[in-house]
Amino acid sequence: MFNIAVIGGSSVTDYYCNVAYEVGKLLAEKGATVFCGGLSGVMECVSKGVSEKKGVVVGMLPGTSTKHGNSYLTVKIPTGIGYARNFLIIRASEAVIAIDGSSGTLSEASFAVTEGRSVVAIGDLELNHRKEKYGTLYKVGTPAEAVEKAFEEAKKFRDAQSERASYWDQYF
Repeated sequence: MFNIAVIGGSSVTDYYCNVAYEVGKLLAEKGATVFCGGLSGVMECVSKGVSEKKGVVVGMLPGTSTKHGNSYLTVKIPTGIGYARNFLIIRASEAVIAIDGSSGTLSEASFAVTEGRSVVAIGDLELNHRKEKYGTLYKVGTPAEAVEKAFEEAKKFRDAQSERASYWDQYF
């Protein structure tokens, strides 16, 4: 199926935790592989939703140990690269769902749009894009809308991939 990243703050209100949890359940029901930062907050809430529906959730951890990932992850990948892991989360995905968050979430959303992935946002995230091959930031109000839009955008991204091979695809 599709690789969908879920990004958001490491501190989260009960409201946004419930939103992330519902997003996780819906993504798992639709067969997505979910990628996240693997720690607390939105990452843990979405992981719990995925886990309860027996889905797959991959945590790209900032440190060098699997001990620090949340207990709901299916796969824990210790990157040892801190915030630079945000780029790996985006590269692994075909669409992104952003739930609330702050500067770290904004950096991931910026990477995503620059890399041609669309971001479906629930919350106050704002991001303007100006280049043709950039992705788009969509604002939605519910977990169901976020998951539906993410799947639409992941399909568009996958379909367009064959038309725009990256530098690395050409030479390696």
